Amino acid sequence: MAKLEIKSKSECTYDCISLGEVMLRLDPGEGRIRTTRQFRAWEGGGEYNVSRGLRRCFGKKTAIITALADNEVGALIEDFMLQGGLDTQFVKWVDYDGCGRTVRNGLNFTERGFGIRGAKGVSDRGNTAASQLKPGDIDWEYIFGTLGVRWMHTGGIFAALSETAAETVIEAVKIAKKYGTIVSYDLNYRPSLWKAIGGEAKAQEVNREIAKYVDVMIGNEEDFTACLGLEVEGNEENLKELDLTGYKNMIKSAVSEFPNFKVIATTLRTVKTATINSWGAICYADGVIHEAEHREDLEIMDRVGGGDSFASGLIYGFLEFNDGAKAVEYGAAHGALAMTTPGDTTMATLSEVEKIIGGGSARVDR
Repeated sequence: MAKLEIKSKSECTYDCISLGEVMLRLDPGEGRIRTTRQFRAWEGGGEYNVSRGLRRCFGKKTAIITALADNEVGALIEDFMLQGGLDTQFVKWVDYDGCGRTVRNGLNFTERGFGIRGAKGVSDRGNTAASQLKPGDIDWEYIFGTLGVRWMHTGGIFAALSETAAETVIEAVKIAKKYGTIVSYDLNYRPSLWKAIGGEAKAQEVNREIAKYVDVMIGNEEDFTACLGLEVEGNEENLKELDLTGYKNMIKSAVSEFPNFKVIATTLRTVKTATINSWGAICYADGVIHEAEHREDLEIMDRVGGGDSFASGLIYGFLEFNDGAKAVEYGAAHGALAMTTPGDTTMATLSEVEKIIGGGSARVDR
């Protein structure tokens, strides 16, 4: 299998752009949503987090394609995005009606979990500006054809928001492919998003259509099963022992059904408690399965966004080296580090990621 044909940096304005919704995350810290009297505000979104990580940790030039209701909450979300370093010129601002009857901004209440109490997320994102994006709203010809983009990332969370959101993804990836931009897609199955619009059957209908245009497919075993109908043979116990036979068979099935997949990547996580997980990853590229170093008993502060940070590290590895073995190590190390800090988005640095890849310890750096 040939390597990814990634456009050179010199011919593109952006290393990566993301298409997806950006929400205001409200975090009760060590407490519970149901009992807190205060929240810390962050921004976050499955697709956005990836480009933000590429910018903040890996120094790549990135942008976000999204929509926001034009009010003070939208301005706050934009302020967070600007702090994240992303180009926000492609944000579509939608007139606010003063009440949210026609458009609003998404909220995501998220508690981290601890020990035997799992993390919990409560989304409040109906009728949001991003969910109303539709084909024709974004000038993809200008973005991919005139400006030039090396890599585009989007995913199944955004595609689940509405019929038009899914159609917008398809429009975007078709034009991206026309101009030779690599397309990555994180299946990111969320039952709560799909249950009211057809469940797994609808998820498969939408995601299998989008999959035809994807170069790099990312997801865990539940994602591939629910979104693409591909089964992972095995059970929780043998995943603990890193018996990868089921994953290898899944990859073979995926490549057979979608020969356009040049890379398939998945995290390997066993949840022991909310704060102790085993963590690893594999990446199929160039016809070979590469496995990152597996980390047993990884201590976690906030697991939300760990998969997104895996994706940004993986993409960095391909943009920088075009090497599956290196890419999966950068992804796994970055994802692990991102889960040691609060919030959806990474606080790690490239030197920290490379220290972890090189076997560095957690001793104090002075």
